[in-house]
Amino acid sequence: MTPRCLAFHPGARARCAARRGRLLRPLLAMIFGLLASHAAAVDVHELIRHVDRLWRGDTSQASMTMTVKTVRYQRAMTLEAWSLGKTRSLVVIREPVKDRGIATLKVDDNIWNYLPKIDRVIKVPASMMSGSWMGSHFTNDDLVKESTFEDDYDATLSFEGARAGRQVYELTFVPRPDAAVVWGKVVMEMQQDNLAPIAAAYYDEAGTLMRTMRFDELRQIGERVIPMRLTLQPEDKPDESTVIRYRDIAFDVSVGESFFSLQSLKARH
Repeated sequence: MTPRCLAFHPGARARCAARRGRLLRPLLAMIFGLLASHAAAVDVHELIRHVDRLWRGDTSQASMTMTVKTVRYQRAMTLEAWSLGKTRSLVVIREPVKDRGIATLKVDDNIWNYLPKIDRVIKVPASMMSGSWMGSHFTNDDLVKESTFEDDYDATLSFEGARAGRQVYELTFVPRPDAAVVWGKVVMEMQQDNLAPIAAAYYDEAGTLMRTMRFDELRQIGERVIPMRLTLQPEDKPDESTVIRYRDIAFDVSVGESFFSLQSLKARH
């Protein structure tokens, strides 16, 4: 029989306190473990917003190089890009000289290309959003980010844990029924510690893997950890690739809606 704690016996009181401590410690550990688990629960919506805003924020300005490798040629371009929220973006080619000034502008759901050699603005139809941008493996949709994960896809946390020696989250994105998007499914893997994307696999509507994007060369910019290199590999062309390497990227730059207009598009070249 376990002796009772007698208030008038100091030794007994000490022994009882020790026993209570031994009994309570596992219970407290379980409670604190549950609380910690609840506090660390993954907010999938916040992960989606983080991915969508990673390279653009409220406003952004970036310079980058794009290197395209195909079986027929290899070419490099220098680009400058600006964005305002999710509704406005502008990408302008700075080099090579023969392509200088070619620009792609997005305003809400409208996309235009400007061709300086013929001084003409051409509206890009919705059917061309999946088409190649300037002969690269990136689409028009990729460059101006017409579709967003937050607005056009439903997401689930399909994996959480250790993989290839690091702790990762895996998100699976499936387009909403009314979303006009290119892909039937996107699976993205990101690091848990800094929420930097590692890789993204893009599938068509039949579930066939079409391309893989890999992210590396991480850089801390303010509170963000940003992959400065994006390598796009088409599944059916293993010897081809397109690589975007960011030189610089700045957020909260001073650009307003008037910056993203047809009237000012030509002036950017």
